[in-house]
Amino acid sequence: MKSRIRPLAWSAAALILLLMTAVPALNVPAVFLLAVPFTVLCVTLKPMLFAAHAAVILFLASLLVGPAILLVGLFFLIPAVAMGYFYRRRAPARTVMTAGGAAMLALFLLELLFLSTFLDVNLTEVLAEVIRGNAERLEAQGMLAPGWDDEMTEALTASVIQSLPRMLILAAFTFAVVTHWLSRRALARAGLDVPAFRRAREWMLPRALVYVYLAVLVLYMIQLTAGSPADRSYFAMIIVNLYHLIWFAFACQTIGFFFYLAHQKGWHRIVPLLLSVPVLLFQPLSLIGVFDTAFPLRKSIGKS
Repeated sequence: MKSRIRPLAWSAAALILLLMTAVPALNVPAVFLLAVPFTVLCVTLKPMLFAAHAAVILFLASLLVGPAILLVGLFFLIPAVAMGYFYRRRAPARTVMTAGGAAMLALFLLELLFLSTFLDVNLTEVLAEVIRGNAERLEAQGMLAPGWDDEMTEALTASVIQSLPRMLILAAFTFAVVTHWLSRRALARAGLDVPAFRRAREWMLPRALVYVYLAVLVLYMIQLTAGSPADRSYFAMIIVNLYHLIWFAFACQTIGFFFYLAHQKGWHRIVPLLLSVPVLLFQPLSLIGVFDTAFPLRKSIGKS
């Protein structure tokens, strides 16, 4: 009986979360949780039965909210299927998260292409208008900082537009992490053994990424000396986004190094967590991750 009730409960959860995406106050948590029940259903049910559950969920949601909700449902169903497929194949957690994040990122790009091609909506122009409109409204209310002018508003606009690819990638990464973390626990409670992500102290980036980092750093410094990093050229956008993404990767490597150090020294688990906060706030601390990747720092600590 429980084996029959559980899929129905997860289907009900998926339907409720899908409906919550249409409620302004509840859509943010729903967006991060929606793929979890779909992923669990994909792993625990046979493909045809899972397709039937998903079809019923989407059909009921379209009846209650409207056909537009179908696009939202499919947007989260596809990454869930990608992650569920690799869960069923008992792939490593990194492969599962990569599949989910890549699927989400591809859907982001397809959505932008659809908006631009069929609806003639340019997201960068919309963002620019929103920023300029907010700046004008704050200026009218006297809430802007002294000395703020139109040139600074345009620089902020260019910087936000330029960081859009980075934000999309980080959003897809966050989605994959949250979905994997929750889905794995749900599947474990159902009695299914799902590979876990490596412990933080075991994180290690490939050494080749150090050379990529150095090349991108040189190009980034050239870009800074040649002009503002908020330049609108595609080359500048690629370099700036690559720089920040690689910085984030080495920041994670630094955090992993702190967890390894705490494990070797027998420190309390709260210590590496506290050390992780400044790593994400101050970019120079990510150099610890660079050195940890390039040189055998952990071996020397282990020997000592």
